[in-house]
Amino acid sequence: MMNTKKLIAIALVLLGFGLTANAQRGVRIGYIDMEYILENVPEYKEATIQLEGKVQRWKTDISKDQKEIDLMKLNLSNERVLLTKELIEEREEEIKIKEDEMIKYQQDRFGPNGDLIIQRRQLVQPIQDQVFNIVQEIAVNKKYDFIFDKSADVVMLFAAERNDISETVLRSINRAAKRKEVTTKREKQAVETRDALSVEEEGAVSEREEAVEAKKNEREQMMADRQKVRDSIRAAKKKEFDERRERLLRERQERKDSIMNARNGGRNTPPTDDGDDGDGGQKV
Repeated sequence: MMNTKKLIAIALVLLGFGLTANAQRGVRIGYIDMEYILENVPEYKEATIQLEGKVQRWKTDISKDQKEIDLMKLNLSNERVLLTKELIEEREEEIKIKEDEMIKYQQDRFGPNGDLIIQRRQLVQPIQDQVFNIVQEIAVNKKYDFIFDKSADVVMLFAAERNDISETVLRSINRAAKRKEVTTKREKQAVETRDALSVEEEGAVSEREEAVEAKKNEREQMMADRQKVRDSIRAAKKKEFDERRERLLRERQERKDSIMNARNGGRNTPPTDDGDDGDGGQKV
């Protein structure tokens, strides 16, 4: 059976075609892609990653409980012949309690009213509310008659891309975020100037900004490469200087040793201190 939402949507589409035939102006119909908008909102993406981390931890907990239950069942199976009927029933009761706890945990986390559904709803709801308000504003300003959600439960047999206002809605969301970030009057004026641009104009500006950013990155990389070469040359020179200094010091020490040897009559070893000849005896 077709649900109420589909019936309303189809009725609106049929109404739109009827009005197009009889009205002096055509009916303006637009649509958005909520999934596309959500995927491009940074706050939603970050929160989704955090929620996915929770989901993985919940799955790990369930897997751990299941392994414990499997081990309890295996131990009971191996020991059953050694246990009395009362002990068997007690062990089976322990296993059932553990299974019930695991099932409850699964329902609390992944059930129809579980934490996953609730937290996803809490995650999406603020953005959906923001999108709804922006769509109302766009519809009034641009004189749209109907705006649909492409990703919702509506059969859309054809949708001309020119009617897709998802990018406009996303721009408005990003603008709102930037307005919250500005702290100076100059930044506020820059945001307001950007807000006045059309989608095409902003696209052109974005392309120019990307080109400037690419050139900046290229220049910074070139400077970093040059600095790396300079550092390499400097390190090589320092190494050469250190080696030359070490060689000069070594040659100087050798000359000093040579002079001392000459003064001592060519003897390199100092005289013995107390007449000990090394065998434990005394010289006569």
